[in-house]
Amino acid sequence: MNSDDTSSNKVNVNNILNQMIDGESPSTKSMKNLIAMVAQTDSTALILGETGTGKDIVAQAIHKCSKKRGPFVTVNCAAIPSELLESELFGHEKGSFTGADKQRKGRFEQSSGGSLFLDEIGDMPLPLQAKLLRAIESRSIQRVGGAEDIKIDLRLICATHRDLEKKVESGEFRADLFFRINVLPINVPSLAERREDIPSLQQTLLKKMNVDKSAEPFFTPDAITALCKHNWPGNVRELKNVIERACIIFPGKEITGTNVYENLLRLKVPSIAEEQDALWEMTSDLSGINEIENMEINSKPEDYLPHPKNYKNWFSFYDEIDLRRHLQDVEIVLIEEALDKTDNKIAAAADKLKLRRTTLIEKMRKYSISKEF
Repeated sequence: MNSDDTSSNKVNVNNILNQMIDGESPSTKSMKNLIAMVAQTDSTALILGETGTGKDIVAQAIHKCSKKRGPFVTVNCAAIPSELLESELFGHEKGSFTGADKQRKGRFEQSSGGSLFLDEIGDMPLPLQAKLLRAIESRSIQRVGGAEDIKIDLRLICATHRDLEKKVESGEFRADLFFRINVLPINVPSLAERREDIPSLQQTLLKKMNVDKSAEPFFTPDAITALCKHNWPGNVRELKNVIERACIIFPGKEITGTNVYENLLRLKVPSIAEEQDALWEMTSDLSGINEIENMEINSKPEDYLPHPKNYKNWFSFYDEIDLRRHLQDVEIVLIEEALDKTDNKIAAAADKLKLRRTTLIEKMRKYSISKEF
C-alpha cells in the first residue's frame, strides 16, 4: 500500500469513527485512536466498560474500520440459556440432540470473513469457555455432534461489564481464556468521565428521536449545564432516556436547568453522586418529589417507590401524559435493574419481576434490552 492509500484509509477510518462515536473529549479521542489501531489488526479485541456506555457501538466501529468485509454477527452470551449457547455458537449436526432435525451452522460459521461479537463474555459458562479457547487457538470449530474440524476466518470481538480479573481469581472465568482474549483491551469511558461530550451527545440523541422540528424541545444553556453536572450512573443509556422523556414532556418547548433536575432527572435539587446512584435505581414518580428530597443516602429505594394512588396528582404538574411511553419507561428501568441485581440471569430476574421467563425475554426484545447495560 502506497502513502496515498495509507492516508486515504486513515481519513476514512476517522470519518467512520466520528460518525459512530460522538465526542472530542480527551478520553473519547484516546478511545477512538485505540479503536483505529485495533481495527487494522486481526487480533481479538476485548471491550471493557460500565453498563450503558455503548460497548456494542465500539464493537461495530472496530468491524467497520477493519479489513474484514464479511458480516457483523452478535451473540449475547448472557441472554441465551447455557444449554443452548453451545449450539448457537458452534452449530450442530442433524440428530445431535432431541429436536436437531437438520444440520445448522452456528454463529462462528455465519460470521466467516467478518466479525463475531461475543457480548457479555463474562457470563459464559465454564465448560463452554474451554471450547471457545480451543476455537481461538486452532482457528477451527466442531459442530455439536460432529467430528469434522471446520476452519474459521473471522475477527473475534468480546465485551463485558464484569471485572474479569476478579472472576479469574474466583474461578468463574478461565485464566488461559482471559489472557487469550485480553490482547487488545479497550476501556470505554463512563459518561461521567467524558462530560465534555454531553452537549454533542444531547444533540445527536435528539435527532435520533425523529420528532418533527417544531416538536423538538430546546435545551437552554443552563439546562445543558445541568446535564453536564449530573453523575450519569446509567451512562449514555440514561442520557438517551432523559432526552426521550424531554421529547414527551416538553414537545416544542424550552427546557431550563430546573426542568432538567425536577422533570427529566426527577430530582428536586442537584445532588451528590451517591444520591444520584441511588435515585437511578428508583422509579419514583414526580408527585413523590418531597419524599425524595429528604431521602438519606443509605435509604432503601423500595421505601420510596410510588404508590399507584400518587399518580392522581400528575396533572397538577402537567397538562397531559403519554401513558404508554411512561409505563414503558418504568418497565425498562425495572427490567434492567432486575437483570443487574441477578447477575444477568434471566430466570432469576423473571422471578423478581413475577414474570414468566419467556415473557421477560419478549419484553427485552421489544425494548432492545441486552444484558450489557
